[in-house]
Amino acid sequence: MKTFQLEGSKRELIGKKAAKAYRKESLVPGVLYGGEETVHFTVSKEGIRKLIYTPEIYIVALTIDGKACQAILKDAQFHPVSDELIHVDFIQIFDNKPVIVEIPVVLEGLAEGVKAGGKLSLEIRKLKVKGLYKDFPEKLVINVENLGLGKTIQVGNLNFDKLELLNAKDNVVAAVKLTRAARGAAAAAK
Repeated sequence: MKTFQLEGSKRELIGKKAAKAYRKESLVPGVLYGGEETVHFTVSKEGIRKLIYTPEIYIVALTIDGKACQAILKDAQFHPVSDELIHVDFIQIFDNKPVIVEIPVVLEGLAEGVKAGGKLSLEIRKLKVKGLYKDFPEKLVINVENLGLGKTIQVGNLNFDKLELLNAKDNVVAAVKLTRAARGAAAAAK
């Protein structure tokens, strides 16, 4: 898994007024959970931009006032009108403590149903996974070569080494949908 370097500074003031003042200075307030204590800090908007606006997941090498730790981005909150980043939450990670993360899904192969005229559809872009951070892949690769026309792959059908999938077992991850052309070919064949 890739590492992202991020530097921040501890914030003395906490609350709405203080957060508003930090945002005016182009700083984003954040909170680090999961360690011995909860740490309130700020990071620059430019420093965190490449971490927020990417589909990939990173282990964040977070340095707050010279104290380094490893963390994973848990949540980012945006302004409802301007879509500006207003708050970030991180969870500190340890070698022996499992964490929950959403990992991107990638489909691999040419499905049989697509050869027959269907359309492949990725229904869930990220799956919620629990495990040790060192076991996390950068993406979850799912082979769809045996997926026929009108068939689906559900979360319950998937299995990844050392990872526990937390999505509902009957959620559809990928499907080959019938197109009009495929329906017409099926009707003509009868």
